[in-house]
Amino acid sequence: MYRTHNCGELRLTNVGEHVTISGWVQIAREFGSLTFVDVRDRYGITQLVFDRSQDADLCDLADTLGREFVIQASGTVRERSNKNPNRATGDIEIDAKTLTILNKSKVPPFTIEEETDGGDDLRMKYRYLDLRRPAVQRNIILRHEVAAETRKYLSEQGFLEIETPFLIKSTPEGARDFVVPSRMNEGQFYALPQSPQTFKQLLMVSGYDKYFQIVRCFRDEDLRADRQPEFTQIDCEMSFVTREDVLQTFEALLRHIMKTVKNIDLGEVERMAYDDAIRFYGIDKPDTRFEMKITELNELTQNKGFVVFDNAELVAGLCVEGAANYTRKQLDELTNWVKRPQIGAKGLVWVKCNADGSFNSSVKKFFTEEQSAEWAAKMGAKEGDLLLVISGEKDKTRKQLGQLRLELGNRLGLRKADEFKALWVLDFPLLEWDEELEHYHACHHPFTRPKDGYESIENIAEIKAEAYDLCLNGNEIAGGSIRIHERDLQEKMFELLGVGKEEAEEKFGFLMRAFEYGAPPHGGIAFGFDRLCALLGGQESIRDFIAFPKNNSGRDVMLNAPSPIDDLQYKELHIASAVEE
Repeated sequence: MYRTHNCGELRLTNVGEHVTISGWVQIAREFGSLTFVDVRDRYGITQLVFDRSQDADLCDLADTLGREFVIQASGTVRERSNKNPNRATGDIEIDAKTLTILNKSKVPPFTIEEETDGGDDLRMKYRYLDLRRPAVQRNIILRHEVAAETRKYLSEQGFLEIETPFLIKSTPEGARDFVVPSRMNEGQFYALPQSPQTFKQLLMVSGYDKYFQIVRCFRDEDLRADRQPEFTQIDCEMSFVTREDVLQTFEALLRHIMKTVKNIDLGEVERMAYDDAIRFYGIDKPDTRFEMKITELNELTQNKGFVVFDNAELVAGLCVEGAANYTRKQLDELTNWVKRPQIGAKGLVWVKCNADGSFNSSVKKFFTEEQSAEWAAKMGAKEGDLLLVISGEKDKTRKQLGQLRLELGNRLGLRKADEFKALWVLDFPLLEWDEELEHYHACHHPFTRPKDGYESIENIAEIKAEAYDLCLNGNEIAGGSIRIHERDLQEKMFELLGVGKEEAEEKFGFLMRAFEYGAPPHGGIAFGFDRLCALLGGQESIRDFIAFPKNNSGRDVMLNAPSPIDDLQYKELHIASAVEE
């Protein structure tokens, strides 16, 4: 028996018991005739004490221990004289009587503690060591708990967990596919699924009514902190449902997860039309933990002789509560921030609503205090507030103000990781025009159902979709739609997207044929599982919530993958090697 207890469970109630623990050496310290050794496993840390006056040889062995040695020790639990209130086992220690070194360790390349001195690349190279850190272990445990509660809740609601294939046909859904050559079918390729979209629709045709899967998906796309080439979804589909049925079901799932895993009551989940999200927040996934809405000011600012505003498609601004005391240095810093290439604004106009009722602005040569007062009234400002205004093309200006709003939220401490606010965004456009390809593409995916009444709309750009996104703290955590379930409507959608009949038949004929055999009305949703876990863990990056993630270049630096294959593999796969080329 390697252990009778783990390193996190001994308490004062165990005093006097003879126990055995095993784990990794966190640190060893000598104090006179005593040697203290902290032993760690994923459950916690327990302190061992070796007394030279009782057993010199045992103490000599303890003095050889280095960080990350794997050991087994036995002894008697006793109460500590100097308790550690920051540790669950801090009231006790083990008076060690035996010690076995199960495996020695090299000196680790970084400290394996809550806060480490290892950079991202080093931590990823030695990920098996980084995963020993309690901070990372908590993230992985949180991920497990979210998955377990998801399965529990959906199973109780009558959903069936059904696996779908990983080797499928290449049918790009917006991002590039990862492709897999087939050895037995020369010149042909599988693709790894970007999502199980068509399979879950086929399961509805098959009569399974409620499906879910916590599933790996793959997209060969540019990476950010919240993206990985392989990621996980909570993928769900339901038959005979309206949009309202889906919203209520999965709002309840989010509430259940947050309550059971984090003991957080979510509160009201607001609903907002896509058009309003863009108009008031400049983004389709607003962070509604704070107000600071965008206000349009064209009628108050144009044709007043200020060319920058007069030539703009949109003049709009934000009211920053209590920020009229910003210094010129702070205002210049904000101006430079919005002028960065990543934001792209040409400048920033500011107006201070002073405590004495007067106004001071960066454009006082062009606008009077009375006109500034009109701006303030339109924006709902009061004494002590600061107005920030940007102008330009409508879409770009809204996006720039949306990014500025989030930056101000960060600087003013309005985006707190321990506060949660969810929001449904509804009524997305069905289609968007692609200037480069000169045809429409689906805002969600080509299987999304248009809202009722679409038949009478002449301008297809105005058609709304039966689509919905669930946002949490300004992050999209789930997206879905009511699906098309009739062949003729699906064919019409492909036609609008510039997909010819032959191409549609080649790529999606199997799905359209299935619609001819009694496909029920159906809809679903997919949660970004990694992102949800990161938000519940109070972090922006998903990387530390994935056991073995890729870096920003899509590489596994621990395995050194992707990597070349040998010539025999090229030959078996009927692919010319890089050397031959």
